[in-house]
Amino acid sequence: MKYYSTRRCAPEVSLSEAVVRGLAPDKGLYMPERIERLSDAFFDGIASLSDHEIACRVADAFFGEDIPREELHRIVCDTLSFDTPVVQVDESIRSLELFHGPTLAFKDVGARFMARMLSHFIGSGAGPVTVLVATSGDTGSAVANGFLGVEGIDVIVLYPKGKVSEIQEKQFTTLGRNITALEIDGTFDDCQRLVKSAFLDEELNRRFRLTSANSINVARFLPQAFYYFIAYAALRRTGETREAVFSVPSGNFGNITAGLFARRMGLPVKRFVAANNRNDIFLQYLRTGIYSPRPSVATIANAMDVGDPSNFARILDLYGGSVEAIRSNIEGYAYDDDRIREAIGETLESTGYLLDPHGACGYLALRESLRENEVGIFLETAHPAKFLATVEAAAGRKIDIPQRLAAFMEGEKRSVELPSDFESFKRYLRQRE
Repeated sequence: MKYYSTRRCAPEVSLSEAVVRGLAPDKGLYMPERIERLSDAFFDGIASLSDHEIACRVADAFFGEDIPREELHRIVCDTLSFDTPVVQVDESIRSLELFHGPTLAFKDVGARFMARMLSHFIGSGAGPVTVLVATSGDTGSAVANGFLGVEGIDVIVLYPKGKVSEIQEKQFTTLGRNITALEIDGTFDDCQRLVKSAFLDEELNRRFRLTSANSINVARFLPQAFYYFIAYAALRRTGETREAVFSVPSGNFGNITAGLFARRMGLPVKRFVAANNRNDIFLQYLRTGIYSPRPSVATIANAMDVGDPSNFARILDLYGGSVEAIRSNIEGYAYDDDRIREAIGETLESTGYLLDPHGACGYLALRESLRENEVGIFLETAHPAKFLATVEAAAGRKIDIPQRLAAFMEGEKRSVELPSDFESFKRYLRQRE
């Protein structure tokens, strides 16, 4: 399958080129030339399939032309080595728990899949690769751990100084080996800008084979479609017949974009809800029809602190640039820190379910938006203990820290501090050669 740029000013490329390049030469994001609609028979029988069987069928639709079937299915099964359970919170709302992977965050799926796919292409002769990744929290830990020790891949994680939780920071600054952490004196948007600028710098691209593990990379965001199908199958196994609505905590919008791809493939989703924190650029776009990115502001749901979501370009492309078409499939809601804290405490008290700050936004959006004959599924994107101080204060009680997180906390932080200007970043990369 060929992949084209959302800006349509660059040649179409193969899957391996799209994965290794990450960003198209015209600054656009790669999109598959077609989205295969799965058969009615697949959906009729989905409840009888295992999670691996479901994910392999979805992977075949996107990647089956470019990777041998046996190898692709091995990559899928290695990626999904943990459960993504659907848990009932109340009568009409379910939680899709995506925090059961190695770093206890939803990005484990995309990061693990991309690491294995990139390793496959390097093994096929693409050459060594330097992975640049900007993170507002969980992306860095998922990518760093997903790529740790992978031969031929050097990972550089850029993160905003003082704007990620201590646990998140420890998950990617304590690893060493082929993982380097850069502590940028700025915001997530500054980190993302540095990564994109590096991709477009001719000198750096002569010296290094650069790619990104952010959701701008097709191998990072497309596998996230797997768990939408898996969640739908879990609903059907319970005998649920109401129409499904997915509420997605949204920052860079890769997660909800994967859901939109799933819907195009035939997944019976009535609509999606984009749940924002105070960084509500997408919500304002839905209201006004005008996209106005702005500097991000820090919130307690820090993984969503994005002022210019990269994957907005893919959403526009999917819907032909029509805000009316986007509104027909996606609703938007936004919540400030006070409301998020209240939701954590109130939900624990009323249902016994403990939310993380991002899942709290998704849950609140369903509370506001669900209609008659609908069942809502919000994505619980990270374990609440990753935001320990915030969640304990909101819940009014101590929270047990999973052993995997506790082990990270024992490691020694190792990072390189840099200002947020591109020349300093470029100079640092040159020195590594």
